[in-house]
Amino acid sequence: MEITKILVANRGEIAVRIMTACQEMGILTVGVYSDVDAKSPHVEMADETFPLGDPTPSASYLNMDKLIDIALKSGANAIHPGYGFLSENADFARVCAKAGIKFIGPTPEVIHGMGDKIEAKRTMRDAGVPVIPGYTGEEKETLQEACQRIGFPVLIKASAGGGGKGMKIVRSMEELDEAVASARREAKSSFGYDELLLEKYLPKPRHIEFQILADEHGKIIHLFERECAIQRRHQKVVEETPSIAIDDELREKMGRAAILAAKTIDYTNAGTVEFMLDAERNFYFLEMNTRLQVEHAITEMTTGIDIVKWQIKIASGEPLTLEQEKVTQRGHAIECRIYAEDPEKNFMPSTGTLQTVELPTGVNIRHDTGISQGYKISPYYDPMMAKLIVYGEDRKDASRKLEWALSNYIALGITTNIPFLRAIVKHPAFVNGDIDTHFIETYFGSWSSAKTLPSEVLIAAAIDDMKHSGVVEGMGDEKTEHETASPWTTVGRWRIDS
Repeated sequence: MEITKILVANRGEIAVRIMTACQEMGILTVGVYSDVDAKSPHVEMADETFPLGDPTPSASYLNMDKLIDIALKSGANAIHPGYGFLSENADFARVCAKAGIKFIGPTPEVIHGMGDKIEAKRTMRDAGVPVIPGYTGEEKETLQEACQRIGFPVLIKASAGGGGKGMKIVRSMEELDEAVASARREAKSSFGYDELLLEKYLPKPRHIEFQILADEHGKIIHLFERECAIQRRHQKVVEETPSIAIDDELREKMGRAAILAAKTIDYTNAGTVEFMLDAERNFYFLEMNTRLQVEHAITEMTTGIDIVKWQIKIASGEPLTLEQEKVTQRGHAIECRIYAEDPEKNFMPSTGTLQTVELPTGVNIRHDTGISQGYKISPYYDPMMAKLIVYGEDRKDASRKLEWALSNYIALGITTNIPFLRAIVKHPAFVNGDIDTHFIETYFGSWSSAKTLPSEVLIAAAIDDMKHSGVVEGMGDEKTEHETASPWTTVGRWRIDS
């Protein structure tokens, strides 16, 4: 089918990213927005827009009936879900198909099968893809017996989980019962389903994922790996490619396993096969994300392949023209996720208005963003505001460029994780590539920001003050002396002696 108009069932930076690809392909876009997103960049960018009303997720971006109704009213013949929200909801994919609307992603059956971690692991194990030793419920043994067989420490996970919900580390038999009860409560509350699985806990694992593209004619390729080891609360913060933890031989082996995983379930469109890599370089299937990943940009930077455009082409029925042996990587790319959150308060989300936004510019610096000056950060959605992506000839070059870019990234008015990210990329362990999924808790468990702000932040605050007070001609609206802004109202918590 020819896709002529796409409803982007999402918001923020990913909605902007998808709409950009659509514009370049000559495809019309339909944007949707909740009440708090009415002035968001993705709304201004769409060819048509429709309100969703109530900003609560269940009433807006998760409301299937509203989205399908808007798609039909607007004449959109495809829906791109982005990531998050309904992107991995098999029921939504079925509803789209029933309404005659192309869901840009895999089939409902595949989404359902990979969404259940127990079923996914069984499927991959039976296909010969390495899986972490564990317990899925089919074994004829109790949880206690399973722990004895696997050996402590073990990791309890919610079968239907994600984002670290319902996840507990158990180091002894005495901790097991309480951890299981807590994990079940959390899983039930978050997903409405309290089935659990156990896995052998790997002490210093690296999180390696492979990007997959699969057309609807049976062809599947991978676009190499991404290293996603630096995480906070089981959520990725910094990603890079290629991984310095694997060599060409292991890369080829893991790539073959990723393609086997996709072939086993008749996968179509873009997806990601995720592995854990232990200290002995053994790799194990973790899960498959049946959607576009947040960190897809770094793969695009090193391969030159536009993954979003290929999602749309595949959904249109076009065959993959990319050949595995001709897909190559060049250089090194690193991505940081810019969050409205306070790393000093257990990454608590922050809200407010972005008074000043100044993005660093330079060769091979990319911004995927859904924010702008005056943008209001609400408490309703994930606190990620933007992504900063840099590309260098090698990892050393990319790391230095990232540190410079973070030093010149100004987002004032709310608390962000930018100073925290800068501390990460300057840390000797990161510089040396000595990273694992416990990196943040190991090195930054009691991190606090410097008391003195970088000079560029002070300059930006002063400029913002002049804009609002009218000192700089033409830079701001007229203000009375009582309305003059103070620079200290714009810097959030990142101020001297805060």
